Amino acid sequence: MDQIDTKILNVLLENSNRSYRKIASFVGVSGVTVLKRMKELEKEKVIKNHTINLDYEKLGYDVSAIINMRITHGMFKEAEKKLSKEPNVFAIYDITGDFDAMMIAKFKNRKSLNTFLKKIQEYDFIKKTETSLILNTIKEENIRIS
Repeated sequence: MDQIDTKILNVLLENSNRSYRKIASFVGVSGVTVLKRMKELEKEKVIKNHTINLDYEKLGYDVSAIINMRITHGMFKEAEKKLSKEPNVFAIYDITGDFDAMMIAKFKNRKSLNTFLKKIQEYDFIKKTETSLILNTIKEENIRIS
């Protein structure tokens, strides 16, 4: 990866809906160069997918939670595979510290969060959870690369 790739990625981070021609004008290369570079970045899995950022609150998801989980030894892959299929799960991370994994999930209301927590606490691989509600999101965006 070189400076051209980095510039392309930063332009995409600002707005991934731009045309190859528009990206090329920002980066200072041809549209064909942008196309070839992006295809290579996709092949190398640097660009994983093309998506949008949603405002979940405007869509009725008023409750966001961080759920720390202690997972039964040897069941990490099973846990993460099953939990990642849950529709409310936004992200799952392996972490260090008192817990083994952290999940961020979004819900329309407290009742649906409560139902979700009761459901996952019945899974054999969940030993303990600790949930924190996110009261306000200060920053949640991609970071520019250098």
